[in-house]
Amino acid sequence: MRNLDITTLRSFVAVAQSGGVTRASGFLNLTQSAVSMQIKRLEELLGLTLLDRSGRKIALTAAGEQLLAYARRMVTMNDEIFARLTDQDYEGELMLGVPHDIVYPVIPQVLQRFSVEYPRVKVQLLSSYTSNLKEQFRRGEIDVILTTESGLEEGGETLIDVPLRWIGAPGGSAWRQRPLRLAFCRFCLFRPGALGALDAAGLEWEMAVESDNDRTIEATVSADLAITAMLEGHAPPYLEHISTAGTDLPDLGTQRINLYGNSAKPEMVAQLQSMIRQGFGAF
Repeated sequence: MRNLDITTLRSFVAVAQSGGVTRASGFLNLTQSAVSMQIKRLEELLGLTLLDRSGRKIALTAAGEQLLAYARRMVTMNDEIFARLTDQDYEGELMLGVPHDIVYPVIPQVLQRFSVEYPRVKVQLLSSYTSNLKEQFRRGEIDVILTTESGLEEGGETLIDVPLRWIGAPGGSAWRQRPLRLAFCRFCLFRPGALGALDAAGLEWEMAVESDNDRTIEATVSADLAITAMLEGHAPPYLEHISTAGTDLPDLGTQRINLYGNSAKPEMVAQLQSMIRQGFGAF
């Protein structure tokens, strides 16, 4: 009788959801070689190829797509059994604040993992601007926050430095217009630096859209009516990076993704911070 191993299924689900072994290893807190070995073991047990490794990005084969639905159910059932039948050390509620533009792709997987390991701890996700999140954090209203900023304040740690890129519609031409048409939220922290870079480069610009809503900015840019600035790797799929090579657009440098945690709930906060750290470490 052959039995599927939950550990290998968990690794397979993590690779499928994150799109690669590197990110999956960060979420699972395992080495890349360990995750690769588990996937290989699963493929050998089933006698099937589950991952298509021929392209630049790992994709699921037809057999892998079929297995994924079963694997998710088995992993979920396994975790539910342990959550229901074993004592849980921690319970309570945490407030996590994250800027809108860096919620994906890391935070949903962190929330999923935390929910599995600490089912009695409720995590409330608040998405807002860095300036708002830092003010609420100072008042003790949020337990853990992520920020996007050029510096670092006392008590925080920098998880990663990410290039700031010009963003436009796929195949768009708005970046060629002069004056350059821009779309930014009023409280976007990237805005002053982007405008300063344009002024330093001697490029004329005009604010085509100014809004309090990120979706409004994204809709305007996707319609090729303006361009904006976002962190590399965090633009939605209906927008794309504009290369500065061969253009007069200035380089925007980098921004830090910082992590701050409140010591009022030390154990739970430390666990959530650890998972966020691992998630961005694999990004």
